[in-house]
Amino acid sequence: MTNKIGLTLFAAGLLAATVMFAPYAPSAAQDRLTTSTDFSAQQQQENKGQQKKAAPAARPAPQRAAPQRAAPQRAAPQRAAPQRAAPQRATPREAAPRRTQQRVVKTAPRTVTPRRATPSTVTRQKAAPRVVKQPKTTPKVVAPAAAGRKPVSPAVAPRVVTPRGTRTVTAARLRGVPARGAGRAVIRGQNYSAWRSGYRVRHGDGWRTFVALSTLGGIAIGSSQYYPYAYISAPEPYCDGLTEDGCELMWQEVETIEGDVINQCVAYCPWQ
Repeated sequence: MTNKIGLTLFAAGLLAATVMFAPYAPSAAQDRLTTSTDFSAQQQQENKGQQKKAAPAARPAPQRAAPQRAAPQRAAPQRAAPQRAAPQRATPREAAPRRTQQRVVKTAPRTVTPRRATPSTVTRQKAAPRVVKQPKTTPKVVAPAAAGRKPVSPAVAPRVVTPRGTRTVTAARLRGVPARGAGRAVIRGQNYSAWRSGYRVRHGDGWRTFVALSTLGGIAIGSSQYYPYAYISAPEPYCDGLTEDGCELMWQEVETIEGDVINQCVAYCPWQ
């Protein structure tokens, strides 16, 4: 029993020492306190086993133990590991097909009675005949304006002409005379100008322009007909005979646009 009391007193003293030095070294005191308490507990168990075997000894005088103050122990915070929940798989439910019952509604047939349309009588009004009076118009008489130029009426029937002199070839060909402007005509070795339109000559105190060749009309020599083809500036002694392409040279009076009549050499050909 004495050993047991001594051990308890020793443990109490160690606890008191740890309480006194706890403010200065809290962490070290705590470690020492835990080691001392574990050591004292082991010694107490060993002493209990020895006391049972050993004989009882003299009891020492009881000693008063100082009150012991237990140092507060701080428990370490425990961290709980997060638990992962396994994902749940929901099994799809198969919905049963709905069956709808169609209601058959029987409708009674409708009987429609057609209406008889009454014939409508339309009375037509007799329209009076419409008389339209037309104004009387007097014929308008237009007097022809006096023109300084003398109109020339073309001859319709060919004139029958008897050529003078011998009908021998005295001039070159006239087929190449241009339609506008002056061309060349060779008569008995002399060069003269040939005009098919717009031929002008000096007469009196001014210029005179001959009428168009188509106004002269054609001529008939025997059974052949000739048409006016060109004006030639040759004088009367040279305006006689035939050309190499069969044209007849005629000296005759020709009207001008100004109204005068002037003698001029004209070539008539079997073609226009």
